[in-house]
Amino acid sequence: MSDDFMLDTDALERRMDGAMASLRNEFASLRTGRASASMLEPIVVEAYGQQTPINQLGTVNVPEPRMVTINVWDKSMVQAVEKAIMNSGLGINPQTNGTIVMLPIPELNEERRRELSRVAAQYAEHARVAVRNIRRDGMDQVKKAKADGLSEDDQKFWEDEVQTITDKHIKALDAALENKQAEIMQV
Repeated sequence: MSDDFMLDTDALERRMDGAMASLRNEFASLRTGRASASMLEPIVVEAYGQQTPINQLGTVNVPEPRMVTINVWDKSMVQAVEKAIMNSGLGINPQTNGTIVMLPIPELNEERRRELSRVAAQYAEHARVAVRNIRRDGMDQVKKAKADGLSEDDQKFWEDEVQTITDKHIKALDAALENKQAEIMQV
């Protein structure tokens, strides 16, 4: 048994990459004072009897650094889109011009920037916990193989592999957090 143990490090990496991708999506939903179409991704609208993402009800554009527009395709859905945006917690008041919903992005005050920075740190901590859980799964596989006859040298090798992958992903998470916090705090 000891000679044919192979830890699937690619699977561990894929799972850790998934945690990183999840963090990026959460970061994209944080408002930074600059307009971004991705800030509307988590918003769903009650349309045609079901929850529908905004980008499936109209064209989302960013014509200026502080403005997002949504050209709603169905005129009867304009009110529902406005209501969903107001209830989303983004803190943006939509303005309507026919079928075009305009979202002026207000300047963030210092207190709100700090608050968003803390939220970003919480998102990053959740991602770190996910990566550490994946690391634990990898280490458990190595320990199980040790119980099945894996040599100590091989055990050490695989534990080092898992730790190297974990360190790389934690470092990437920290760098992403640093960049997002700098973006949030930029006036």
